[in-house]
Amino acid sequence: MGKIIAIANQKGGVGKTTTSINLSACLAEKGKKVLVIDTDPQGNTTSGFGIDKNDLENTIYELILGESSIRDCIIQNVIENVSVLPSNVNLAAAEIELIGVEKKEYILKNEVDYVKEDYDYIIIDCPPSLNMLTINSMTTANSVLVPIQCEYYALEGLSQLIHTVNLVKERLNPELEMEGVVFTMYDSRTNLSMQVVENVKANLKQKVYNTLIPRNIRLAEAPSYGMPINKYDAKSAGAEAYMQLAEEIIQNK
Repeated sequence: MGKIIAIANQKGGVGKTTTSINLSACLAEKGKKVLVIDTDPQGNTTSGFGIDKNDLENTIYELILGESSIRDCIIQNVIENVSVLPSNVNLAAAEIELIGVEKKEYILKNEVDYVKEDYDYIIIDCPPSLNMLTINSMTTANSVLVPIQCEYYALEGLSQLIHTVNLVKERLNPELEMEGVVFTMYDSRTNLSMQVVENVKANLKQKVYNTLIPRNIRLAEAPSYGMPINKYDAKSAGAEAYMQLAEEIIQNK
């Protein structure tokens, strides 16, 4: 059975989407079959794989409203071994349309149950807020991976996220665990980056991945070409870091 990892942090700009795209692509390069689920109405993970998000008939929005099945919505083999359940701006309305719907926390889980045997890993990119889409993602997932930017306010909001994970575990999904924390935008030239890493390790009882994702121009450029980093520039520091993270995740399974 596939492992389902939600990539979540209610702070924006911490590298959730970058991690979703590149971790998925690197797991695929290691021979794993991966499904990426984009639950963010911005649809950046969708376009990061070169999919025109504005020209889609079936997205996660239609899936959540029950207008199409999960197999109809999945775009197969966007790159080798990676399929995508896409998203676009329509998804922003889902929250309102689900008011009063029974067991709405389980909509995504019930659909993913049909296909989870087809994949080794399912990676869910969560929106940068703790809303119904994030709750759906956590109800579906086995674990939550939290990207944390190496900056002064890194820990702010993290306790809220851990509280949410614990609530979901208690009330909706007893299987849910914290996968751990991965540091993004690490700059080895600054003392601040190193201090943040040490601070989080000292204060956090969660697993902290050894891999540090560096600040890297190539990583920033890749999405505008609709390519994951290992396809855009396999020799870059960013690509090497995500390959290393994929290896750690596989060993952690």
